[in-house]
Amino acid sequence: MLQSSFWPYQPEDLPQKRNVKKVPFVELFNDRVQGVVSSGSDINRVYVAFIEAGTGDFYCSTNNNRPCGGLGGRPCSHIQEMLEEAMAQYGTARVGRFLKIPIDVSQVTAAWGLIQHLNGSQKKEPANEVFSRFLTYLRYVELPTSKHPIPEMTWFVS
Repeated sequence: MLQSSFWPYQPEDLPQKRNVKKVPFVELFNDRVQGVVSSGSDINRVYVAFIEAGTGDFYCSTNNNRPCGGLGGRPCSHIQEMLEEAMAQYGTARVGRFLKIPIDVSQVTAAWGLIQHLNGSQKKEPANEVFSRFLTYLRYVELPTSKHPIPEMTWFVS
């Protein structure tokens, strides 16, 4: 395997297969694991969820800021699903380090193994920033392939 200071992953952090229909968007950004989770009951509804690094604070709501009914003072199933997909995409060790969870994550096999070590509380925040990032991501994913730079991303190429 390629080892380089430019290679950001440890071997245990390599991406696994993800369920993008259930969790179409998950990222480690701005000291949070955040993402968009499809509703299990309504095809037209999505939930926006996050867990903050360090504090473990969390929240989940629909994209129009209606709180998730499953929260009840602890992370809901949408947060669990988002964290499962983050672990698949970024690796359990990397997600554990990012969230600053002070345990040996090598024995963790499911999201609840990380969630049980979070001491955060429900922290209501609007869903607009995460949902907007998701829509921007979709915009780039849907672009046709081109050999020419995308104007908004030319800083990345040059």
